[in-house]
Amino acid sequence: MNTKDQLKKYINFPKKTVSALLILATIAAAVYFFDKHHNLLTSLKHVPLYVTAEVFGLYVLMLGVLIGIFQATMYLNGKRLKLKENSLINCYSLFMNFFIPGQTGVAFRAYYMKKNYQLKYLDYTLATIIYYLTYAVISVIFILAGSQPYYLTLPVVLAVIALAILGLKIYLRRNQNARLKIHFKSFSYLVLITLTQVVLQTIIYMIEIRSVKHGVKFSQVVTYTGTANLALFVALTPGAIGIRESFLILSEKLNHLSSSTIVLANVVDRSVYIAFLLILGVVIALLKVRDRLGVPKIIESSNS
Repeated sequence: MNTKDQLKKYINFPKKTVSALLILATIAAAVYFFDKHHNLLTSLKHVPLYVTAEVFGLYVLMLGVLIGIFQATMYLNGKRLKLKENSLINCYSLFMNFFIPGQTGVAFRAYYMKKNYQLKYLDYTLATIIYYLTYAVISVIFILAGSQPYYLTLPVVLAVIALAILGLKIYLRRNQNARLKIHFKSFSYLVLITLTQVVLQTIIYMIEIRSVKHGVKFSQVVTYTGTANLALFVALTPGAIGIRESFLILSEKLNHLSSSTIVLANVVDRSVYIAFLLILGVVIALLKVRDRLGVPKIIESSNS
């Protein structure tokens, strides 16, 4: 083997092994997580069956919404993925985001799109930032809507809409050959699907909170949702454990929920979510055995 072939083999080595390393890292992180937080699975036994069923069903719907969100961000890059491919990417991202510190799933998707769609990291990052900004703005609006009178919240919402439309028009006028393919249709779809995500989260939290404390107002849950969503941006621990609770407890004056209610509701949420992830993992494994098309296969194959 000459020097050129050796160099080529060395350069390609990480690409051939990165899939296996990602999977092993996620499995190791999951084992460590369950070792440290085994009480979450035992807590599931104390959650009413109807609450478990309702929240579980809503998390299945949430997976569909997340698939739509990823497609919406890829529209901004002029990319379109097949439904099955998109679904498997998001399923694996959920595992990574929950069991590995930080938003590791974002990096995984960036790598996948670079390898299989030749999407530049910068372009992917810009599209993802637009989604996170949209998510953050909607979450802040939810905090205001739940904690402030409508006559204070409505002007803020209208101002945000006006600024978004104005900014989009200026962008389209000045950036005919921009890196991102942003236009009214693609941006509107991203906003609507992100709003759907936050609304679905609100319904999930409402069921969980009312399962541990009766008489909680819908406005309190709306504020709770907006605050919990902002914890995403500092999710340094697996599953954002401790981070989200801290955000919510610090915002007690806004949502008017006691610390005990917040902690219990989060235990319910994480317990059901872990059950959802475990069943999701079994389904993915069965699909892999049946079709020989699991996440590792997808990562290693090139897009045709």
